Amino acid sequence: MPQCEMCGAEQASLTTTKVEGAELELCSSCTDFGTEVREEPSSSAGSKYSTSSSSGKSSSSSSGGSSGSSGGSKRRRDMFDDMEEIATDYDDRIRKARESKGLSQEELADDLNEKASLIRKLERGDTLPTDEIQRKLERALDVSLVEGEDVDADWESNDAGTMTLGDVVKRKE
Repeated sequence: MPQCEMCGAEQASLTTTKVEGAELELCSSCTDFGTEVREEPSSSAGSKYSTSSSSGKSSSSSSGGSSGSSGGSKRRRDMFDDMEEIATDYDDRIRKARESKGLSQEELADDLNEKASLIRKLERGDTLPTDEIQRKLERALDVSLVEGEDVDADWESNDAGTMTLGDVVKRKE
């Protein structure tokens, strides 16, 4: 009997539910924590993970090779697929880029046609930039505020195989 992926209760039928961006097979009591995902009618009979196998079990070693566990049906797109994730160190990136250009917070604010208090809040990390402000900052300061696009200089300096995670981790004493 299948188990609920949230509470572990065994039930005869589970509902595919999206919770915090993840699709889970949930029992009727746990479905209130998310939104029910409707399956597309074009999918064939059987579970969403099965391949062309007629048995109830998933066949991961089918002749398809690298088809993975999708079974031919694609995940539904949602609004998060098109969003870029702002870097966790956006405040430092803004401050360092502004200082390297020799601009004060007030001068940068004037260039962007924004208030200096907004620049102060952004550099302190008190507020996230809106998409419009992010574009203005990236253009004016020639910096990327998107996660993963601005590579730290420490990672670029050494040979590819000689650096370890321990070389870049900062320990709290």
